[in-house]
Amino acid sequence: MSVKRLFTYMIFLIAILITVFYVEFGVSANDANHKTVHIIPIEKEVERGLQAFLDRATKEAIEEGTDHIIFEINTPGGRVDSAGEIATILQDLDVPTTSFIVNRALSAGSYIALNTDTIYMRPQATMGASGVITSDGNAADEKAQSAWLAAMKSAAESKGRDPKYAMAMADESMDLPELDAGEGKFLTLGPSEALEVGYSEGTVDNRKDLLQRLGLENATVMEKEPTLAEEVARFLTNPVVIPILLSIASLGLVVELYSPGFGVAGIMGLISLVLFFYGHIVAGLAGMEAVILLILGIGLIIAEFFVPGGILGLLGAGAIIGSLFMSGYDIGHMSMSIGIAFLLSFIVSIILFRRMGMDKGIFRHIILKDQTTTELGYVSSVNRLELIGLEGITVTPLRPAGTAVFDQERLDVISEGRFIDENEKVKIVKVEGVRIVVRQLPSEDV
Repeated sequence: MSVKRLFTYMIFLIAILITVFYVEFGVSANDANHKTVHIIPIEKEVERGLQAFLDRATKEAIEEGTDHIIFEINTPGGRVDSAGEIATILQDLDVPTTSFIVNRALSAGSYIALNTDTIYMRPQATMGASGVITSDGNAADEKAQSAWLAAMKSAAESKGRDPKYAMAMADESMDLPELDAGEGKFLTLGPSEALEVGYSEGTVDNRKDLLQRLGLENATVMEKEPTLAEEVARFLTNPVVIPILLSIASLGLVVELYSPGFGVAGIMGLISLVLFFYGHIVAGLAGMEAVILLILGIGLIIAEFFVPGGILGLLGAGAIIGSLFMSGYDIGHMSMSIGIAFLLSFIVSIILFRRMGMDKGIFRHIILKDQTTTELGYVSSVNRLELIGLEGITVTPLRPAGTAVFDQERLDVISEGRFIDENEKVKIVKVEGVRIVVRQLPSEDV
């Protein structure tokens, strides 16, 4: 065999080996280098708007073929019910999930983090302090506390973590002095403590370091951000903002009732009502049935101004309140918000009534103000004062009422109280409208 042919065979063999190597190893390496990671932020308060955003973002990430989802968490906590719904979303994901606590994951935020597969923290980050607090700042009742403890425990257990520490985050009666969480104090973990108890897989400085720790440094990173509509919805569905919107809406209506025309107050009230329903529709809380019920209620109240009885007005008010309850996520909070709005509008109504009465606004069209006064030319009867002093003769007995003739004019008269026979001389002494009082003249004057 010639050297040239041998060289040709060697080149051919090398080409085959390179092809086999590429097929066996190149494809897997290529797959690793083309993995996709989605970054989803969990920021600000945990509420219904955040839940709607996470539901959309995770669904889109799955549809786009993500290989890993990282939740960058920085939240002081928020609503327990919304945190529970978010936990359900996370538990149902079929791809690996990681919580990257960039600053704090407190209260409901720590519960969300516990529902992901792995947790990493920045050096200054904290997680914990998860006691249930009501809107007035007090501890929740025993039933709510028990349910929350069970939720924290199950979240830790679902990802293979020791539930003792999760429960200590929510139960101040547990005693963990070695973690600076003695009895009477909720557990809060820093990066080193979280790593020690197995609640963190490591401490990293930034997202790049995190991706390296996860073996995803060559992956394609895609970020999911809330849309403008979702950001607005999160603000409008905030538990603090809801009673403010409803109060402005009710106050605007009340002030408009006392103002001529449709002005700034009515516009502000209408805008507040529209914003309330817009935020709740975007957040997935309100449907078209609530909007239809609202429009029906407004129509019935308008009809009340033209149809007497009050029934339409009551039905309209009930329909509007019903639409608000249909849009609310929490009946208790919605009841409080409506109560605050009603109280403020009632107080303002009293103030406006005392200062302005019913002479302005829509009341001037529906309240009868005409008076039959003398100044406007109305008289109930002719008061004939010129008759006083006239003398005449009775034509019928006065018992005490009867008839007498004065200057050939027959008049119905009444005596001062005594009986006067017919054909007796009398004198008119008083005229009060149609009442003419006469007095009998003495016989010596006859």
